[in-house]
Amino acid sequence: ANELRQLVDTANAPIFGIDVDGNVNEWNEKTAEITGYSKEEAFNKPLVSTFIVPKLRESVQGVLDNALQGNETSNYELEFETKVNEIRYLLVNATTRRDPDGNIVGVVGVAQDVTESSKNDRAVAAMAHELRQLVD
Repeated sequence: ANELRQLVDTANAPIFGIDVDGNVNEWNEKTAEITGYSKEEAFNKPLVSTFIVPKLRESVQGVLDNALQGNETSNYELEFETKVNEIRYLLVNATTRRDPDGNIVGVVGVAQDVTESSKNDRAVAAMAHELRQLVD
């Protein structure tokens, strides 16, 4: 169990989790680094209303609700709001978490920070739009 805890804490990917009430109960070092919120600051806070940008709260809540029903989601892009009000784009796999008896006890998200590639994609799209305007 200690080895697993250390693996999660030191993984080079953001890993966060919620309990059945939607409150943070997993927040590894990489998630803390990306968001600017320490594990202590994040724990027991409602994930969606505290850390997700307002425009995505409903859809993210839907993904989490599905995972709490056992319907997992892969490669879902969400926007985390950092402590300094920056946006970080994360590609997340939301996985149902179960106790030893198979009861659903929460959701764990394993993510990839795609902020830089997401910024580049938006810049390219904006340039393409401007070029189309010039051509038209």
